[in-house]
Parts: sequence; structure tokens; C-alpha cells
Amino acid sequence: MKDLSTENKIKEAARKIFTQKGYAATRTRDIAEEAGINLALLNYYFRSKKKLFDIVMLERVDELFGIFNNILSNKPSDRNIDEIIKDIIDMYYDMLIKNPDLPLFVLNEINNNLENSEITNYLKEIFEKLANSKLLERISFKTDPMVFIINFIGLIIFPFISKQIHIAAGIMKEDHYDNIIQAQKELIPEVLKYFIKDEK
Repeated sequence: MKDLSTENKIKEAARKIFTQKGYAATRTRDIAEEAGINLALLNYYFRSKKKLFDIVMLERVDELFGIFNNILSNKPSDRNIDEIIKDIIDMYYDMLIKNPDLPLFVLNEINNNLENSEITNYLKEIFEKLANSKLLERISFKTDPMVFIINFIGLIIFPFISKQIHIAAGIMKEDHYDNIIQAQKELIPEVLKYFIKDEK
């Protein structure tokens, strides 16, 4: 019988190593060492690196898009649209500050695994839910609602992607870029107003 604590330990190690190195550069031995187990035990729980990666990848995709998806999929709220947008931004920033490598990892691996039907179908399902969300029905847009969604996600995620690039290239120090990210957080609601006519 498989031990759930060992299985979770392996998955946690896999999340860390896959996120740091990506799928191609990760060896199952790396994951086993991070989890503090032998390779045979890892293979007993997860038959292949690909199977373990697919599990982790779906979890990480959901982690990246889940906040947006869950809020927009809920029943319409009487709350002000501006307040809901601010809540989404706050939750994303809280999550991404703790997981700054997540966006770059997810985007890289999606690009490298476009033939993976499980991942692409999951992404399609997420964006269909976003496009048909109850919240968006309350908003009168100047353009296609998907333009609003793409910009909303991009405005939140891209600063965390570019942070890794700027710091690695020595263009900025981390504390300076942290200030820029906070400034971006305050700017996002103002930028999004461009796409909205008024609230229904």
C-alpha cells in the first residue's frame, strides 16, 4: 500500500526541481535526492518522469490561473467591479511573491508541451470559463472581453517574468525591482479602466 506522506513528499520535491530546472533538465534522481528517498521508491510511486511532470504541471497551471478562474466563475456579486478587480490583483500578488518562478516555468513548459492534450484541454477549459464568466456579464466593454482578460493576466504576470530576466542580466537589483512591481500593482486597475465603458 502506498504511503500518502511519501507520495506528497515526492510531489513537493518534483514541484521544486521541475520549476527550477524545467522538464528537460530534470532527472528523476534529482527529485529522489530532493525528497530524501531512493530512486526505486520514486519509481514505485510514479512510473516515469513524464507521469510525475504531468501531475505537477497541471497543478502549477491551476495555481497560476486558478485565482482568476475561481473568482470569475462564481455567481454574480453585488460588490463593485473595482473592488473585485482589486481582490484578484491582491490575491495574485500574494501568491506570486511567494512563487516568483511560477509564471516563467508554466509558460516555458506549456510552450514546450503543446502536444500534451491534457494540458492544452485544461487551458482551453479555463479560458472558456473566463470568457463565459458571470462577472464579465456585468461589464460593458469597449472591446472583446478576451482582450480585457489577456491584458489583466499579462499586467499581473509579466512583471514577475521580467524580474527574473532583469536581475539575471544585472540590469536591476532585487529591491529596486520589488518597488517597480508594487508600483505596477497600483497601476493595473487604472489601465484596466481603459477597456471598460461602465458597470451594468
